[in-house]
Amino acid sequence: MKSAYDIVKAPILTEKSYDYIAHRVYTFEVAKTANKIEIAKAVEEIFGVKVQSVHTVNKLGKIKRQGRYEGRRPSTKKAYVKLTNESKGIELFDGIAQ
Repeated sequence: MKSAYDIVKAPILTEKSYDYIAHRVYTFEVAKTANKIEIAKAVEEIFGVKVQSVHTVNKLGKIKRQGRYEGRRPSTKKAYVKLTNESKGIELFDGIAQ
């Protein structure tokens, strides 16, 4: 059984994610094997909020070159988590977005 902290790896803090905070949507980097139900339960457990919906995006790693050799950066998975209207906000993001 994976813990909630194994599923939700880190918050994603970009200009685009700051715009979504006003609409109660928060962005996280999550484990590639996690599904939407596991992500919702993990966010509810860690932050004590109620999740309305989860949207996920698989991001393929960029190709990088070192001389004549080429490889890829690691692929990641992002989750956009929308909270219900009754739920309180996530304090980690609320201090930044103000």
